[in-house]
Amino acid sequence: MIQATIQYLNENSSYIISQFSTHIYISIVGVVLTVLVGFPIGVLLSENKKAAAVVLGLINVIQTIPSIGMLTILLIIMGLGKNTVIATVVLYSLLPIVNNTYVGLNNVDAVYIDSARGIGMSRFQVLYRIKIPLAAPIILAGVRNALVIAVGITTIGSFVGAGGLGDIILRGINITDGKPIIFVGAFLCALIAWLLDRLFNWLVK
Repeated sequence: MIQATIQYLNENSSYIISQFSTHIYISIVGVVLTVLVGFPIGVLLSENKKAAAVVLGLINVIQTIPSIGMLTILLIIMGLGKNTVIATVVLYSLLPIVNNTYVGLNNVDAVYIDSARGIGMSRFQVLYRIKIPLAAPIILAGVRNALVIAVGITTIGSFVGAGGLGDIILRGINITDGKPIIFVGAFLCALIAWLLDRLFNWLVK
């Protein structure tokens, strides 16, 4: 097993690096787009709790759809390629970002908000000077969860020709004695999740 794994790595190093890079690219782009979409939604929902129940309910419904099913639906709409997988990542990463933003902003101690209003801060100033900084740890925890989700979802990108480490895993499944190949793909997926988590912690600090 170990010898076969080393042999596979030596013979396919350029291919593995290419798929590794593609996997990271899709995961990061997907999460960045999710933050750009999900954070404003979370902020708006924190100001409208009636709408929050409906929107968060819809996002929760998306989470219950099997990822391969969602990928198939988007494939019909968008066709083959990376964009289809990125869209899938965005849909599945929405929940932790939107929900954590909503929960974080709504759990800011009212004392701070009242004090800010007492010194004449506008509603917008209270939001970006008081609420968002105090809610930042919860919001960032949502982004971290979204990164882990993205790495997992990107693995199914091989079914729509997007590349990524799913290609390696799928090759291992489709051949006899493909366990070393599957191991390489799975290990590298776990490595990406760990590296992105470490990078995220560094950026936050």
